[in-house]
Amino acid sequence: MAISLYELSVPTYLQTLGSVASFMEKGLAYCSENNIDPAEIVETRLFPDMAPFSFQIRSVAHHSVAAMEAVKSGVFNPPGKAEALDYAGLQKLVADARGALEALKPADVNALEGKDVSFQFRDTKIPFVAENFLLSFSLPNFHFHATTAYDILRSRGVPVGKRDYMGRLRIKS
Repeated sequence: MAISLYELSVPTYLQTLGSVASFMEKGLAYCSENNIDPAEIVETRLFPDMAPFSFQIRSVAHHSVAAMEAVKSGVFNPPGKAEALDYAGLQKLVADARGALEALKPADVNALEGKDVSFQFRDTKIPFVAENFLLSFSLPNFHFHATTAYDILRSRGVPVGKRDYMGRLRIKS
């Protein structure tokens, strides 16, 4: 059975973005119940040499929406400097990413199959075709950052588990 470019990417992004939105909501509730300023979460790192929660959430959005935009344009760049966002701003970023992906039409995404996409950062250019860019670069990065954001919340005591990360499964109907 063949799987389309749309099916291998957009529903997967949406499933995990839904999970991220949900565990972020649980994180905010936990902060409220335990008198924790959500700004503390925004800057939390698992280890000193790792990027903070805010970066993880920005990267989740970037490796979903910007990845799909890159498949259209043919060029993917790492995110540049961005304005600081508070917890609510990060939640909005996730919601906006979901909205943008939900607006994509399968036929439009599937028409991009086999298209050249280049990852470009400074003097580095790594060539891909759309499928390999999504499967071997974008989706692994996306899941890494979503998992790291989840782990940061867990490290702060937010009561989330594997089911919270898994999100809504796409079961046979």
